[in-house]
Amino acid sequence: MDDQEKLSISDPDVCEVGANDGMADQGEMKSQEEDLAPDIEDWSKHQVRQWALKLDKVDDSVAETLFEQDINGSSLLLLDATDLKTMGVTFGPAKLIINARDEVVKLKKEEPASSRNQPGRPCKPYPFCRYHDPYRYMESSILDITESGASDFIEPCHEYKAFINTTDETKMNKFTAEVIRFAAACMNSRTNGTIHFGIGDKPDFIHGQVLGVVVEDKEAYANELKSAIDGYFEHKHKQTAQICIKPPRFVGVLNKNMTSSDKCVIEVDIVPDSTICAENTYHTFNMDTKKAKKKAKSKETVRTETKPQNNKQFFVRDGGSSRDLLAPTTGAKPMVEYNQFVDRIAQLTQLRKQSEEKHLNVIKSSTQGSRLSQMLTGGSLSLDKSHFERYVIVTNKSHPVQLESLGFLVEINPTAVLDFDPESAKHGLQCHFEQQSTVNVHLPAKYKITEGVEDIANKLKLTRNTSWVFCNGGIEDEVPSEIDEWLMDKGASIRDVISFLCRKDVLPNKRYLVIFLLLSTVSEKMDPLVETFSTFFQELKGTEQILCICDNERAFTSWRDLINARCGINISHRCIYELSFAEVNGTILSLLSENRRSRRFLPCGGGSKVLLEKKVERSLKTLEVLCVNQCEGGNEDKIEIEENFYKGGKVSWWNFYFSEQPGSTPFIKRDKFDFIMDTIIPDLCSLKKACVLLNLMHVPGCGGTTLAMHTLWSLRDRFRCAVLRDCNADFTEVAEQVVKLLMYDHEEQVPRVPVLLMIDDFDDKEKVFELQQVIDKECAKKDIKSKSAQVILLNCMMSESTEDTEATEDTVFIGNDLSEKEQEQFDKKLVEIEKTHKNAQKTFYGFMIMKKNFSTEYVEGVARKTLKSFDINQKHAQLLAVLVLLNIYCKGASLSVSLCEEFLGLQPKPFCGTIKVEEGFGKFSTLISNCSVEGKVVFTAVKMIHSSIAKHCLQELTTTHNVRKADIADLLLTTNELYESTQGKDKLLQDVHHILVKRYHSLEEESDFSPLIQQIAKETPGLEETVLQNASKRFAKDAIISQLLARYYYLKKRDFSEAKVWAKKARDLSKDSSYMADTSAQVIKHELKNAIANCKEEPISPEKLSMCLKMAQSAIDAFKETQSLAKSESLQRLQIKRDNNPFNTSGCLGEIQVGVLVIEVLAKTPIFSSDNVRHDLMSEVLSGNVKLRDVERSDRCNKHRTYYIILRQFEDVLYTLKYRMKVNFDFLDHFYVNLGTRFGMKDIRDQVAQKELFRCFRQYAELFCKTDSADLLRNKTMQKMLKLHQTRQKLEMQKADTYSGILNFLSNGTPPEIMERIARQYGFVFEPGHNLAVKEKINFLYVNVVLSCLKLESPLLQPYENLMQQLCQVLREPVPINDSLSLHFIAVVLLWPQQHQASPACRSLGNYISQMRTSYHAVMKEVYNGKRPIIHFFLGKKWGYERLVPLGEIKKCIRVEQEKFSSTWENGFIWKEKKVEQLLCRVTGMVMGNVILAHTCIPDLKVEVAPVFRSELRGHAQGSKVSFFIGFSMRGPLALDIN
Repeated sequence: MDDQEKLSISDPDVCEVGANDGMADQGEMKSQEEDLAPDIEDWSKHQVRQWALKLDKVDDSVAETLFEQDINGSSLLLLDATDLKTMGVTFGPAKLIINARDEVVKLKKEEPASSRNQPGRPCKPYPFCRYHDPYRYMESSILDITESGASDFIEPCHEYKAFINTTDETKMNKFTAEVIRFAAACMNSRTNGTIHFGIGDKPDFIHGQVLGVVVEDKEAYANELKSAIDGYFEHKHKQTAQICIKPPRFVGVLNKNMTSSDKCVIEVDIVPDSTICAENTYHTFNMDTKKAKKKAKSKETVRTETKPQNNKQFFVRDGGSSRDLLAPTTGAKPMVEYNQFVDRIAQLTQLRKQSEEKHLNVIKSSTQGSRLSQMLTGGSLSLDKSHFERYVIVTNKSHPVQLESLGFLVEINPTAVLDFDPESAKHGLQCHFEQQSTVNVHLPAKYKITEGVEDIANKLKLTRNTSWVFCNGGIEDEVPSEIDEWLMDKGASIRDVISFLCRKDVLPNKRYLVIFLLLSTVSEKMDPLVETFSTFFQELKGTEQILCICDNERAFTSWRDLINARCGINISHRCIYELSFAEVNGTILSLLSENRRSRRFLPCGGGSKVLLEKKVERSLKTLEVLCVNQCEGGNEDKIEIEENFYKGGKVSWWNFYFSEQPGSTPFIKRDKFDFIMDTIIPDLCSLKKACVLLNLMHVPGCGGTTLAMHTLWSLRDRFRCAVLRDCNADFTEVAEQVVKLLMYDHEEQVPRVPVLLMIDDFDDKEKVFELQQVIDKECAKKDIKSKSAQVILLNCMMSESTEDTEATEDTVFIGNDLSEKEQEQFDKKLVEIEKTHKNAQKTFYGFMIMKKNFSTEYVEGVARKTLKSFDINQKHAQLLAVLVLLNIYCKGASLSVSLCEEFLGLQPKPFCGTIKVEEGFGKFSTLISNCSVEGKVVFTAVKMIHSSIAKHCLQELTTTHNVRKADIADLLLTTNELYESTQGKDKLLQDVHHILVKRYHSLEEESDFSPLIQQIAKETPGLEETVLQNASKRFAKDAIISQLLARYYYLKKRDFSEAKVWAKKARDLSKDSSYMADTSAQVIKHELKNAIANCKEEPISPEKLSMCLKMAQSAIDAFKETQSLAKSESLQRLQIKRDNNPFNTSGCLGEIQVGVLVIEVLAKTPIFSSDNVRHDLMSEVLSGNVKLRDVERSDRCNKHRTYYIILRQFEDVLYTLKYRMKVNFDFLDHFYVNLGTRFGMKDIRDQVAQKELFRCFRQYAELFCKTDSADLLRNKTMQKMLKLHQTRQKLEMQKADTYSGILNFLSNGTPPEIMERIARQYGFVFEPGHNLAVKEKINFLYVNVVLSCLKLESPLLQPYENLMQQLCQVLREPVPINDSLSLHFIAVVLLWPQQHQASPACRSLGNYISQMRTSYHAVMKEVYNGKRPIIHFFLGKKWGYERLVPLGEIKKCIRVEQEKFSSTWENGFIWKEKKVEQLLCRVTGMVMGNVILAHTCIPDLKVEVAPVFRSELRGHAQGSKVSFFIGFSMRGPLALDIN
């Protein structure tokens, strides 16, 4: 065994002294000094003296003093400076001794726990004579090779040095001396060898224990060793020694928890090659370091002459040690052994040469490259067409040298990476991967199922970006675990991750591959990767979906044996280990097509292009980017792609690419294509708004989406084109990514190439406008300076109407009627198709339907022929029936391939050639096609090829096969197999929910239920109840379904007790929802309505009266709760800022409706029967002006006492009825008049509600706005009071008693004559002697302004100057808070300065605007979420009244339907109309932050105006001058069309 290091290591020349001291007979380089024990308290007094003698700057006399005082280790630990001083040691040396002792104690404490003889795990030494292998030692592990001598000359011998107790001054001497000694021994013995520094030995450590040493300057070791070789070896052998002794290798040491430490093991390999060493012998000189350096520098001749013979040494390997055969011995013949060894050198050289020849590497023929290709692709040998849709990687500690050979990981874009390297994010694989691709970093806890599986997958973005799971800490302060502790600490959470990934509703069943990428050797049975493999093995039920890759046989053997021991299987056939990672990388990359390998480019204007980096493209996860060189170099199967498209599948970029190749006819160009390309797109680009909209409205199945994609394909070199993947994506995220695409490599370049973004499958135009606005805001946020459109949204949207409409500046319609020109193109294309597809006309129904110009007879024939053998008892028939039903009642509905395979019993296997899902549909396969669905998870699905096919299939099923809609719906809801854990389960549930719940509203007919439920009720009356009951079981915890049942029972069945049960369940499931509260209220209201309708007796009985009033009170309370919840919801949405659902007005309308029903009930009582006096009496009681006891007192007969008793029980309701109805009427008027839909679209539900509101108001006005009694006309004073009262009632009856009611006359088509009558009535109210409220004075201003808009020449119109005076007078009076908004709005409108007519009050304009905004937020805050303030007036060019241009006048300038008007408004086309420009006045101003300071005709008066679209300020620097139109809304003046 070799020496143990001392605290002070001896110099090389100590070997010489030791020989003379009686130790030379051992032939070893032993020190004369007594070994120091590792613990100070074990030191003898001799060892203390020895230690003290070696201390720098401490005199030897101090050591002698300690020796004389019998100071041993134990007493040394107790000494302090005072004790030493008492012994005669001066203060300076005393401090040095105490400090040195404390350092030794500290070093001992810092030693790893393993150094205190704790057992470690066996490990292999670093591969011999290698320098770049990704191999590291783990702290405290044990090298499984002992120190040894020569064996077969090639197998290296080993020597271990702890090297931990050396001082900075001596460690380099120790290193070089030990290496030279070991190297000379190996060279003379002709054996390979490795000497290790930082490996412990007995007695203080376990033999071969990894300790590691801290190395600050690695280069110094290499330089010192080179210099030492020159000094120690004879001149003639110096060159040979430099070749045989390899440079030092520094092998990293990991902590037990797999994190990096600052330690390493220093290793030096010795290779005495026979061709270099020949038959030479190698002597070394024995000298100290200084002499060695001096000799290295001196001349060669001098060096040779000055080396005395007795200084030479001759080392050989002797067991585990190196022995000097020239060392003096006590034997009689000291040179005998040396001479014998030298005589054997020729023999040793020959043996070495034979061993070298025997160990020459034989180039093995390996098939692992082709095996890797087979296993990675499932047999397709192409990653483009791999059987596996997804890849999951499991990996461990990486080494920097490996990272450049792992580029294939970026290309296969793994769904998830389970990384056991806690330093991966710092300088490992994750850090390297993230530089090239996008990742979402997670801890395992995120995968625990605490909510819906697909909801978790959606939050993790699991199928969109690579999810990087840190399985052993390393992020978010998660502490890494040691191997022994990992299973307890983190094993359960990793099992959660694996179980989650292996679920059928997360990744496609049998279509994903788990790759164990062993970057470090797995050598322990407790290694986390072994447990991880076992879990995957159990979850996947075998190894068919597992592939293991390592880069050497040693790592493979260890892995195979560990898996065999853990799982009892031989994993060899699923392992790749004969290839280096560089070869693995090259093999995998070669499986990509040229198109997948090639770089992708975006246009940059002027024909230039910019490289789209893979990481950037993957970060745009909501967008599918269409590049300039899309499809080039691809090897896609043209036949297969064309078949899918012509059959009825969605068009792909490949279809356009193939049509451009030589020998192909061009892609069919629709008639509207050139109009879009040559007219609409250029016009849109000229607009100033950041984001503009192009609507492509189309009938389902007529090629609208294909035309939109054809447009993108043709413009891909002029625009940055992309398709929105999922219309339900977060719009904020979409906007950020769209702007990122716009600005990519474009930050400072102006003008930029605009983005052309196609959006498809939106079912609500409001959502389209919302996306447009969010992108607009993002452009403003990024301060994109450009004065033209930057983003064009190509909105491809299905139209409810099949009638062709004329194209406008931003809207094109594609109908189901081909022109002659289009039909000719289809005829030519069919000829081409039939050349390569023999049965085209029999299977390519999607193409043939269009070629036949959407012939109903053709589609009926296809449906009839294909469904001829339909049998609902067969599974594939059931699946088709479900698909048909879903497709008709839910646009874009589909079923996942995984679900179909599971349902049809098709067992997919993880290799190519397995049965395709279409084949499982048998004869019906021609009616379906594949598609990709971007839901919460991305998955492959099947759908009906055409909407008209689905429609006629359903008809055929009903008429020919007696399969009714109720039967299919029942099958859909009761078949549990459809809802098992498969991909797309959540999407199916959403679609089923949609067809049950989604109603379509119209003004003509209020839809109570979804079209499916209504048609089932019509086709098979009564079965709809069964369907709904089954729906409630399928969606047991869904409040909306419970609400639907409640609505069904109170609307359809009139079963109010059952309705209340379901309404209560809905409320329990969604306690804070105003809509569920409304349903509970509606049940009571309808029960009341039903009770009144069934009450035929006149008058109503007291009992029924009591019952009705109790119901009314309950309903009113319930509707009030609905109102309260609605306001809370609205405020919450306002805080979220992403929920644009509008305020729920049903509680207000419901309370009004109950009020009308109460009036109806009271009219049936004898107290308030229908004669005039009693009519007025009811009015007064319900207004709270007359009390019931007074009415009862005046009822002299007292025959209605029972009724009075009942009525007085409900006094609270009755006395406030009119007030509450009026409050709700006014509230809803303010809401509907001042707030429009966010984008000007008509909301049918709002219109239906307003229609009902109008009906209720007529009932209200009939009672409260008439005074029929003649008793009041007895004297003139009463007559005058009555006339004023009746006038005010008439104004209220016409809704002219509120400013919002008056403003509404601008848009509801009121004839000017009615407005004049109202003006006349207000004229009477304003007569002297009448006590006027402030509200009436304000209303008078509105009446005149509105009348001026309807009939400017009216004689009843107040002179403009008079009106201004009245305005100023009102402004000087105290104004109630409730009237502040209306007053300040009309003040801002009228006081906007104009030449020669500026009122002094104009100076306060800024103050009035501020007050108006404050009032707007105070009054409307609870209700304006999801709405936009309506612009009532625009600033015109004329004077006086004519200066105010109502919105209606603008609409007259472009006579289009409301939907198209909204679109031209949003895009800004409206401001290009000459008629509009002639009407409106352009105002100038200065940009200040996010607002404009508008100039006025008063030089020093500037007014703050907010832009309607903030993006219109982009391109305008702070302080720059702009011009714009001004609109007046309740939120303040707004700037439009900013230039």
